[in-house]
Amino acid sequence: MKFRRATVGHSIVVGLVAAVVAALIPATSWAHGALLTPGSRTYLCYKDGLTSTGEIKPTNAACQNALAVGGAQPFYDWYGVLRSDGAGRTTGFIPDGTLCSGGFSKYAGFDAPRNDWPLTHLTSGATINWSYAAWAAHPGWFYLYVTKDGFNPNQALTWADMETTPFLSVDHPPLNGSAPTGNYYWSGKLPNKTGRHIIYSVWKRSDSTETFYGCSDVVFDGGNGEVTGICPGCGGGNPSPSPSVTTSSSPSASASPSASASVSPSASSPNPTGACSATYSIVNSWGGGFQAEVVVKAGSAAVNGWTAKWTFANGQTISQLWNGTYTASGSGITVKPVSWNSSIPAGGSVSFGFLASSSGTNAVPTVSCTSP
Repeated sequence: MKFRRATVGHSIVVGLVAAVVAALIPATSWAHGALLTPGSRTYLCYKDGLTSTGEIKPTNAACQNALAVGGAQPFYDWYGVLRSDGAGRTTGFIPDGTLCSGGFSKYAGFDAPRNDWPLTHLTSGATINWSYAAWAAHPGWFYLYVTKDGFNPNQALTWADMETTPFLSVDHPPLNGSAPTGNYYWSGKLPNKTGRHIIYSVWKRSDSTETFYGCSDVVFDGGNGEVTGICPGCGGGNPSPSPSVTTSSSPSASASPSASASVSPSASSPNPTGACSATYSIVNSWGGGFQAEVVVKAGSAAVNGWTAKWTFANGQTISQLWNGTYTASGSGITVKPVSWNSSIPAGGSVSFGFLASSSGTNAVPTVSCTSP
């Protein structure tokens, strides 16, 4: 991995990632992802809005407005802000006022000029561990820009508001894990800024013309990555270098319905004092398959290690699971944590998700949770 400081020759490029349309053009390989640390608007609004039943019901007012403008699907597809014909273009290509959506009308609700978007608290000039979701991994460059001094979040974001060169550029960073649960990561310095700003991220692929655009709302106030403006327990605090990357969208457009996808009820286990509980939810489904999420919650005492178990009643089969490791014995499923979600503070929660096949009835099982 090579780092370089910005030069005047770079155009402002950005990154939040590909729509779930891989199957629409078979000859094209589509990427997916978004900035996780500091979190993009789409990612943090998704975290704020996702309920245990799979519905999107934001508590943040700006995210509520985005829902009213564009519906729930942009939240489920939080990793999909892209222009397939971007080719690294920015000024003169993405119109002023549409920078956060990449000029993509589907995400227009995230362009609203407001000062109440979910906010990540940072320290000016500090070196942090950056993280970018890799729902589909592809080689490329990442460019990070920041707004100029005096930026006003209550006015539409224009190219004139952005510093003309990136404060940090990253050349093909390493991938931690594998798609869809992996993330690109690197260590790099934040700009020397004070107060409220937008960090504009870029993923410019080196194997196609796709370019990914997005906004992360930050404030330079001496913070260490804490997130405010989202519901309690929805991902606040100092993000892990390998945070959970869950999504309610199906893996490809050919299998995916739209926002009207079938969503089933959830089922939860008891929450004994000092132990853990687990809630199973089907967050999206399509013909022959579905996506589910399990939230593991600690009781009145912290949990260090946990095991979730359930039995499928209708022949369901897991094809892929993230943020956990699983074993299957017939219809019985056992899931254990990975390193970054093994410990849960008292009253806190973590989650894992999976894709599975199903036919006919897809009953929601009750999940048991035990901890050492």
